[in-house]
Amino acid sequence: MKTILVVANETLAGAKLLQTIQDKVEDADGDARVVVCVPRTRPKHGNVIYDDFVFDAAKVRIDLARRFLREQGITAIGDIGDPDPYTATMDAIAEHRPDEVIISTLPAAVSGWLRRDLIEKIEDASRLPVTHVVQDIDAEGIPFEVILVVAARTASGEEVLDRVRAKARDAEREALVIVVVPQEGGEGTHAARARARMAQFVDRLTAEGIVAAGMIGDPDPYTATMNALQYFRVGQIVISTLPEARSGWLRANLIERVRKDSRLPVEHVTAPEQRTPNAA
Repeated sequence: MKTILVVANETLAGAKLLQTIQDKVEDADGDARVVVCVPRTRPKHGNVIYDDFVFDAAKVRIDLARRFLREQGITAIGDIGDPDPYTATMDAIAEHRPDEVIISTLPAAVSGWLRRDLIEKIEDASRLPVTHVVQDIDAEGIPFEVILVVAARTASGEEVLDRVRAKARDAEREALVIVVVPQEGGEGTHAARARARMAQFVDRLTAEGIVAAGMIGDPDPYTATMNALQYFRVGQIVISTLPEARSGWLRANLIERVRKDSRLPVEHVTAPEQRTPNAA
């Protein structure tokens, strides 16, 4: 079986890359497996880097790519790589021993990977065929409607679930729901509680046939939201909060700040506090 290594980050959901993978597998008469490698990218926002969030962000992108490829009948596995794309690629080559490599980047004017001569370095070091796919995601878009949902204590409420269901149903393209649950405080039990809330939300959406994935985020909901926008090409945002009298998020003007800085449609849903799922 032929092994194809795919290395991508922000461009992983681009239509051009997905088509290139399909073409390569067809050229192998379907007898190929795909290894999707995503380097762990440091978020741009926040004073503290939470390892769980960085790992989750890469894992979500891999899981969604693998799901799409499986729907096309393509065998795919994931590999979360080193933050340095060269090291991540060479580590994946050493582990998976691919027959060829596909590297997807943004255009040269904005690609940090190309400024580091990544393609040439991988070709020289690996001696493998390397296909370079350039994708201008901002101009070309992606073949999905990505809905970002940000919620914490209200994450299991019917109010936000109903709103997300309706948005997924009404989307003109296949909807992908990315759920971000900010952790309330530092890592440890706070992270476990946030992960339990996130998992419950994602499970309920998935059970209804909605493509969904989630991650825990920075304790500051604005930072968690803006970092998620760094990793995914989001089309619209849903933020769920407690009622105004009890919501610290609203007292911090979260809705207006996200709407202004993201320049995306932001819908605000209020709901009573939900019982926290068992973190275990």
